[in-house]
Amino acid sequence: MKFIDHLITAISFLRKHRKRTLIKAAFALRGKQGLEIGGPSTFFGLKSSFPIYLFAKRIDGVNYSSQTVWEGSLQQGETYKYYGDRIGTQYIAEATELKDIPNEQYDFLLSCHSLEHVANPIKALHEWKRVLKRDALLILVLPDKRYTFDVNRPYTQFDHLVEDYTTGTDENDTTHFEEILRYHDIQKDAGLEGVSQLKEKLNDNYSKRMAHHHVFSQDVVKNMLEYCGFKVKHQQEENSLHLVTLAIKQ
Repeated sequence: MKFIDHLITAISFLRKHRKRTLIKAAFALRGKQGLEIGGPSTFFGLKSSFPIYLFAKRIDGVNYSSQTVWEGSLQQGETYKYYGDRIGTQYIAEATELKDIPNEQYDFLLSCHSLEHVANPIKALHEWKRVLKRDALLILVLPDKRYTFDVNRPYTQFDHLVEDYTTGTDENDTTHFEEILRYHDIQKDAGLEGVSQLKEKLNDNYSKRMAHHHVFSQDVVKNMLEYCGFKVKHQQEENSLHLVTLAIKQ
């Protein structure tokens, strides 16, 4: 770690009061090992709201495929580059099935703008809980629909998430695609030229994972995490885009 990186973070801490809780939480992870689902993410990098990459000892990563829209080509092994020259293990696995990772392996888990792309989020959270140590920290960042192309969609109800879990919904699920087509705000979706292109993305969603299956409010996030055995410690809105939740595995 470079001295200048710490100096930048210290100045940000002093100048930007809204960042203080998140920077403190990031600093508390110094020397600890974590797992990131669907990363790496700029939200956890230097000059961000939550500079976890600066302090953590090591972070491994999980992505659902060896080829993704966001990260390009990936290879399982010691290839997860998340900050400067730091490298962790890259796993290729569904967020709901981390079969190559032992129980209680990590001190914390990160997920930024990833869980909305999972058809069965409660199943994913149970699996994330499995690989976390007791009292480990879950850091969940989800899009705030008010500032995204989901602005016109209704919030997902907690009962629906439980139903997805109990019925074993998998990643081939298309339940919400009609709703997406009806309410998606094309003008807020950069690079999307029209409804026909949106339909193409949804038709190929299993390989691309572009769809937001669910639209989360902070209340539903809290209910969902408590249902899965986490204790919510802190929630905040950040940068008119992110819904941030910190929770502890009980």
